[in-house]
Amino acid sequence: MQTTTIRINETSRKILQELSRKDKMSMQAILEQAIEVYRRQRFLEGLSQDFAVLREDHVAWNAEKKERAEWDVTLTDGDER
Repeated sequence: MQTTTIRINETSRKILQELSRKDKMSMQAILEQAIEVYRRQRFLEGLSQDFAVLREDHVAWNAEKKERAEWDVTLTDGDER
């Protein structure tokens, strides 16, 4: 795996070291995990914003609700696997 060096401030480095010690994980693994959590958080925030915009468009929101209702019927079609 290719790696690179990044700069972080001393406070962050100390926190990272402490987490590494407590969790018995490498600092690299902790950073990778933190980046993935942040990426997912940003995705969900974007999704939330997109739905907020959709809800403001009453025609589009009603179409969304209608489509959801149509999909909900498939949950009771007897083919639960």
